[in-house]
Amino acid sequence: MRVNKIFLCLFVLFSAGWQSASAQTPAGYDQHAVFSPLFYTQNGNEFRSASGAPGPQYWQNRADYDIQVTLDTARHRISGSVQIRYTNNSPDTLPFIWLQLDQNIYREDSRASATSVVTGGRFINRSFTKGYEISRVSLVQNGRSYEADYQVTDTRMKIQLPQVMKAGGGAVTVKISYAFDIPHYGTDRMGRLETRHGWIYEIAQWYPRMAVYDDVLGWNNIPYMGASEFYLDYGDFTYEITAPADMVVAGSGELVNPSQVLSANQANRLARARVSDHTVTIRDSTEIITPTDNRKGNLTWRFNCKNTRDVAWAASRAFIWDAARINLPGGKKALAQSVYPVESAGLNAWSRSTEYVKGCIELYSEKWFPYTYPVATNVAGIVGGMEYPGIVFCSARARTNGLWGVTNHEFGHNWFPMIVGSNERKYAWMDEGFNTFINSLATRAFNNGEYHKPQQVAKAAPNLFAPGTDGIMNTPDVIQARQLGNMAYFKPAVALTLLRNHVLGPERFDEAFRAYIHRWAFRHPTPWDFFHTMENVAGEDLGWFWRGWFLHTWKLDQAVKEVKYADNDTTRGALITIENREQMAMPVVVAVKESSGKTDTVKLPAEIWQRGGTWTFRVSTTTPVTEVVIDPDGDFPDIDRANNTWIKM
Repeated sequence: MRVNKIFLCLFVLFSAGWQSASAQTPAGYDQHAVFSPLFYTQNGNEFRSASGAPGPQYWQNRADYDIQVTLDTARHRISGSVQIRYTNNSPDTLPFIWLQLDQNIYREDSRASATSVVTGGRFINRSFTKGYEISRVSLVQNGRSYEADYQVTDTRMKIQLPQVMKAGGGAVTVKISYAFDIPHYGTDRMGRLETRHGWIYEIAQWYPRMAVYDDVLGWNNIPYMGASEFYLDYGDFTYEITAPADMVVAGSGELVNPSQVLSANQANRLARARVSDHTVTIRDSTEIITPTDNRKGNLTWRFNCKNTRDVAWAASRAFIWDAARINLPGGKKALAQSVYPVESAGLNAWSRSTEYVKGCIELYSEKWFPYTYPVATNVAGIVGGMEYPGIVFCSARARTNGLWGVTNHEFGHNWFPMIVGSNERKYAWMDEGFNTFINSLATRAFNNGEYHKPQQVAKAAPNLFAPGTDGIMNTPDVIQARQLGNMAYFKPAVALTLLRNHVLGPERFDEAFRAYIHRWAFRHPTPWDFFHTMENVAGEDLGWFWRGWFLHTWKLDQAVKEVKYADNDTTRGALITIENREQMAMPVVVAVKESSGKTDTVKLPAEIWQRGGTWTFRVSTTTPVTEVVIDPDGDFPDIDRANNTWIKM
């Protein structure tokens, strides 16, 4: 009986203590939700390790392409054929395959057109085409040829195979003959721009492409509706562009027949550019206005691009063309080049483009992972900013810091998602957010910070945490258009910056982030692979961080509650109490100023909020505290900065 009374007393005491602690927690905060141990929903397996690395049985399928097309400038039309060799490396047999027909987005009866808002926007069709006009689909499987049994549904094509494709290396070759009209404005991803000296064609999503079959979803068949980008397998590409002889064609990968398409002078200048750290002009404005190369008819430009997920190209008779050498780690070299119309030339505009291309690629290659393509081409045209392997499309109107910004951003995409092949249809933040994050570091470093402008993240809090805001972990087509910039680009970049600067520190963060890139280069990571890698390599449990920033729309509000003194003696140290008034938990940086003029900065980890939403810490002071400020540098997006400061009255 005596034992029971002891337990009863202890229970009452503990209950009273718990109630007291709970009473101190602000109503908007629950530490149990933030620091719940049940963050990961499944264990690692043979395909994807719990450490965040590919597992010992990781696999992905492969798609190799051979494409031949002709550009008809009179009709603004592409026609030709693609041959795809698709290899099934999965452990599953495949009775059918799926392809992406992205040009079908431009049909008037497309799903994208039906779901577009009447007020318009960046990814809305402004005119319509017939999409892909497919004249024939045939197959070769196990040495036999077949006419394909296929069905087109909006932007997807399903081909029923004559024989089940074997697991672990079975293959099929698909050949498709097709044509399409080039849209004038292709949802800001492709299109054509009329200039004084001719049309500029920026051509992308220009051939039927294999959908991805993976160990996560099987076939990935989200339709292409504009905002969501792409998810593609890797392979080798050979492709040929036949165009009028007076045009310059620039494409992903390496031009393999320069002697057949370039004049002797252009070939010599290109050779000089390959060994020059300064921009060399290959084709200048005088050659556009008064051509010296009088070849007639058509020329065929041939390109190779290896171990890539896609290719794109541009063509125009209006192009100025310049180039310079890119210096890569280990003594490797690549070529930076730009093509742009006369209207875009000038040292405050596109005449510095190649310098920008060279600068950002060298920075990213040194810090994160070496650039993998032989050429990097910046194209001026109608597209505001869009990325493809080894080639990007940027606005012909871009100038000075705007041109640096869009060039830096679009080429940053050659790391995310061209090298690290995440699923853009589902997770825009895994390419746009990561890329925006590395862009900020490159801008700080480029040309001694020529275009770097320090920004206080604190000012962005109203936009990041606005009422009704969509969360980061949504597909781009679900995120409202007005919020896409914040949720796909800016908020994840802010999260990574804070993770680097205030949670892990630059050294641990950079090591883990590089490990993620190296582990998943030319593979298909999920968000959980990223989360696992960062935690395992950096040595930190970050479930609370991923919850607050990526899985929920929680807000951050840190506040100074009160200042007292040990034994009520100002010479024996101050006891400062702070609060976490909203659901997001983050580290706390506190600046403390004394009447003597002494200042101190205290940095507290996020784990102080494991005990509740109120925390008291001691600062060794010898005179009265006159001011306490949370986040004095404005690094954190706190929604109510009015309560961040305590001043002695």
